[in-house]
Parts: sequence; structure tokens; C-alpha cells
Amino acid sequence: MAQVRWAQDAVIYEVYVRSFADSDGDGQGDLAGVASRLDYLVDLGVDAIWLTPFYRSPMADGGYDVADYRDVDPRFGTLADFDKLLVDAHERDLRVIIDIVPNHCSDQHAWFQAALAAGPGSPERELFHFRRGRNALAAGPGGDGGEAPPNNWQSIFRGPAWTRLPDGDWYLHLFAPEQPDLNWDHPVVRAEFADILRFWLDRGVDGVRIDVAHGLVKAPGLPDAPGPGAAILVGDENPYFDQDGVHDIYRSWRSILDAYVPERIAVAEAWVHDVARMARYVRPDELHQSFNFGFLGALWQGSECRRIIDSSLSAMESVGAPTTWVLSNHDVIRQASRLATVAEGSGHGGAGDEVAVGLRRARAAIMLMLALPGSVYLYQGEELGLPEVFDLPADARQDPIFSRTGGKELGRDGCRVPLPWSGTQPPYGFGPDGSTPWLPQPPLWSEMSVAAQQTDPDSTLSLYRTAMQLRRGLFHPQGLTWLSDKDADVLVFERPGRDGRMVRCAVNQSTTAVDLPGRPLLASGPFTGDELPPDTAVWWVVDLA
Repeated sequence: MAQVRWAQDAVIYEVYVRSFADSDGDGQGDLAGVASRLDYLVDLGVDAIWLTPFYRSPMADGGYDVADYRDVDPRFGTLADFDKLLVDAHERDLRVIIDIVPNHCSDQHAWFQAALAAGPGSPERELFHFRRGRNALAAGPGGDGGEAPPNNWQSIFRGPAWTRLPDGDWYLHLFAPEQPDLNWDHPVVRAEFADILRFWLDRGVDGVRIDVAHGLVKAPGLPDAPGPGAAILVGDENPYFDQDGVHDIYRSWRSILDAYVPERIAVAEAWVHDVARMARYVRPDELHQSFNFGFLGALWQGSECRRIIDSSLSAMESVGAPTTWVLSNHDVIRQASRLATVAEGSGHGGAGDEVAVGLRRARAAIMLMLALPGSVYLYQGEELGLPEVFDLPADARQDPIFSRTGGKELGRDGCRVPLPWSGTQPPYGFGPDGSTPWLPQPPLWSEMSVAAQQTDPDSTLSLYRTAMQLRRGLFHPQGLTWLSDKDADVLVFERPGRDGRMVRCAVNQSTTAVDLPGRPLLASGPFTGDELPPDTAVWWVVDLA
């Protein structure tokens, strides 16, 4: 089956709906707010937007606990608001990808409520993973055994992955207790999500992003995990992630997607051990793309970045799929903070010089990523160079990781602080004047707002806008040749340009400036054309005739 053409080198912008734009002043972003900012996204140069969940939800995990997959939560608007957003986006040639959350639902979902009411051994409980605890049989009929969970699995949000009910049954939740895992061995679950997929495709969405795509199928018998339960997202030997059975599901989904005109895509969030495993999700009869998370944990070193680039391109070429590149998303520390000290492999971004270093590296990193063949995923606010907000008050934090660790881990709220659009004080244009965003915005947001950067040619926003607009007409979709040594800390490569010339990219990840001939087309920081400073990237065109 052919790949979807538009997605092979698209720039796709993640909209974390709750934090993007608030149209009604309730402190939370919404679909009407997204619609009001579409022209900004067009001007930025993106090809598509990916919307995080906006479904009915108690918001135990920011909307990734879905109570109704076919309706919009009132805090985000209505189905009519969604339909209008879709029309408005398509009028601007922006495609729209939505989140599908198939591994788990909310404990308020009608299915789970019915399972609770039906009791142990009921058909309703077969749609989830209900089990008796360990030693239940040894206790005998009517005994009070089974106090131990059915196995040693741990939650990604920390603590046990099992919760016991008063009737003695335990249920599985790889994330929060409010997010029971669905049983994908049950045909009713498979049929339901096929219907959910068609519901949104029929409304006109251009694709779906599949949350925890590697987690739907569990190993038969739910055996113990190696070690202490291995509460990590990466699938390897864990019996709850990256099981071969997930691929049958995605083959069936691909047949649904291929029935639609114009073309639709599916993107996997699959945290797997290596890119060879990731490539299995995008074989010709499965999904179109899978997030490539290699850069998220990479050191700021040329050899490390080159290893990731080479292995990614090779793995995707083997299955005929485009590579994707990801520097950040709503689950990880913002790149300007993460890159501040990542070369030393310690901690996260701090104050003073580290902030400037992190921003320089983040600007160079985006130019590197945009110069690579494949599709690019951007997270909202990275185009403003926003840092992570580490000092949120404890009573404002809402991530279950924070609460389930007693505050020992900060969780993900720091990358989800609502965007600054304009003004000198909160809500910085995120919502109407006088409204209070759901997470507090720091004072420095005024200097980093869209309005503050809009007309500054040296701003991070201007760099993103210029780079993405250049990229669209500059690079031929395929091909990359290295011009630097494999272990060099200065990466240099070239790609065919659309006009027949070669386009070169250099990224200095060393600690000293290096000689570099050529007149810059675009640089991530000050560059005279003779010496490329550390933590700086540059593009230039070479006429080889």
C-alpha cells in the first residue's frame, strides 16, 4: 500500500488544546480558541495540526481518560465547534489530526461503570482486565485471600498497576487508577474502536494519532514483568508493551483508513526499544507514521545525533515509510530547558547562562531537524523558545505523576503552561483580560509572547517561520549525504535542492568555533560566514555546476 503523499515531509504542529487559546474566559483552552488562531499557524508555515483529546472526560489525566469518544467535553466546546474548526482549517489548507486513546478509557466510561455494577465474573468485566488477587484460591470459598495484586506490574504513573475493588476483584490500569485498561482480546472492544475511527473520519478528520499504540495487547496470562515490574513506557521484554498482536489491530485499521478519499493517515505513539521495532508499526499494510523519539533522550553531541539520524533513516527505508522527527511534546521537558545541560547528561535547565545555552541549542536543533528528510512534529510554544516552568505551586499542579509520588516527581505540568500571545501580564492573551489560566504563567512570558517576537527578525518565532517557509521550497524530499566524519561534533551534510543545486546544513555541537566556507542562507544564531560558533546551525546552497 502506498504512503500518503502529503504526510511524507509535512510539518505537523501539536496543539495541546487545554493550553493553546481560551475563547470564553474559563481559564482553559478550547476548540473555538484553536479556530481563532489558525491564521497564526498558517503564517508559521505548518501543514497540519494534531489536537490532543477534547472528548468528554473527568480530566484525571488531562483528557487522556475518555468517558465518551464520540462527543466533545463542554469545557472544550461542542461537536458543532469541532466541525467549524475542521472547515476553517481545511479552508486554509491545514489538515487536522486527532488523538485516539484506545489502550484505556475513563473509569466514568459507561462500559466501566457497567462492569463495576455487574460484579465478578460478569461479561461486562471481560471488556477490561479484571482478575482475582494472588492466593485467592488458597483462601478457599468465602475466604478473604487475594490481598496481593495479580502480578507485579507497576503503573507508568508510579505505584501498582492494579486497584482492588470491595468485591475482591482487581482491575489493571497501566496509568492512573481512573484509566482502566481495555481488553483488546475481546471482539467487542475491537469493533467499538473501528466504529469510533469511522465516526471521526466521516466527520472529515485527516488522520489520527494513536496514544500508547504499543500497549493495547498484553502477553497471554498476564505474567510478571522482569525486575520490579518495569514501570517504563519503552517496550522490550515487558509483557504489557510491544506485543506482536498489536500489528493485527493496525492492519485492520489501515484497511479502514484506505477506504477514505482524500487520503487519511494514522500515527503511532509507540515507545519501543529501538527503531527496528518502531519500523514494524509502519510496514506497508500497517500505520503511516510512528513517532521517532530518538532525539528526546539524546546527548548534545554530534556522534550521538548522527547515530540517531542514520539508524532512523535506515530503519524506515527498510519498510518504505517516511522518517519522523520529534524534539518535544506534552509529556517531556521543553527542549530549551532539556538541552541546557544535556551535553553533560545531568539535571534539567536552570537559570542564568544555562537558559541562554539551552535556547541556542534549541534553535540549532530545530534547524537540524527541519533539514532532515521526513516529517517533523512540533510542540506548541517551542517556536517561542519557551522554557519548562519548574516552579509551579504544588496546589496548581494537576499531573497524576505529581500526586502519586507525593510531590517527589514534578510531572508534566511544566511543559503545559498556557501559551503567551500578547500583553505584559497574565493571561498574556491566552484568554480574555481578567481570566485566570488553569496553570499560572511566569512573569518572563511577557518577553516571550507571540506579539513580543512577531516583528523581531532575530526572535525564535522569526527563525521558525523563516526556516519552515524556506524548507517548503528548498529541499528535495529524499536523499542525505554526510560530509563530516562519523564521530565529529560538527555535523555537516547535504541534500538535493528542488532547483537542482545542493543544500547543505552544518551544526556545531563542539565548544569552539569552526571554519566553514559558504554564504549562509539561514543561521540559528550570529554567523559571519567564516566561523560557525558553538551551538549554532546554518543552511547554505552550493552550485556544483
